[in-house]
Amino acid sequence: MQNIKLTIEYDGSDYHGWQYQDNALSVQEVLAGAIKKLTGEDVIPDGSGRTDAGVHAYGQTASFRTASKIPVGNFTPALNSFLPEGISIIDSEAVNDDFHAQFSAKGKHYRYVILNRPQRSALLAKRAWHVRQVLDFGAMQEAAGFFMGFHSFKAFCASGHSVKTFERTIFKSAWSREGDLLIFDIEGDGFLYNMVRIMVGTMVDIGKGRFGPEIIEGAIESGRRNDIGVTAPPFGLYLMKVYY
Repeated sequence: MQNIKLTIEYDGSDYHGWQYQDNALSVQEVLAGAIKKLTGEDVIPDGSGRTDAGVHAYGQTASFRTASKIPVGNFTPALNSFLPEGISIIDSEAVNDDFHAQFSAKGKHYRYVILNRPQRSALLAKRAWHVRQVLDFGAMQEAAGFFMGFHSFKAFCASGHSVKTFERTIFKSAWSREGDLLIFDIEGDGFLYNMVRIMVGTMVDIGKGRFGPEIIEGAIESGRRNDIGVTAPPFGLYLMKVYY
């Protein structure tokens, strides 16, 4: 048996997230179908974690075991021949038998993209959050700094989660600007349900002047979701890389 690790890029616009669902099309289901066509095996690939409906990925990872004798490097072009345009295998490699895409992960890098200008974009409609109001970039950058380090992020977790602990360590949390685009990059050892989207939504409210940056520190201490801002829409969020 081979244990194969895949690095996957996808446009999440047409999918109801990563994870297989009975009543909606997911990236995991489409990938499983491609593996079936290639190997003849019924395999559900294990992802590094869920991405919500509409969320994109440059570097999602998945792993699966196969009895196929196909050389590992050939899985990339072979699977791509069975996948739709919105999903692409970027790399395939053999990994140790104990490797698991989710449980072996040490951290992740997410990116959120905001288009901050009066007019909407025809090209970024499903790839960035359009915020018309001028935002206070300095206040948002200051707010981002409060996320750094080891904290309980209970206030930044949406209902419907299944986790037992809310403590996570954030290694990077920073905004950058490229023309009309505001880009938030965050890296950590793990993320809660909707955590990045709640962070971004709150920082946008800070940028609009609704809150001061210190509300982040207060919410971390209180653990109360109602103390902070909106949840940003999914289509501006990208899973950039999973660290092992």
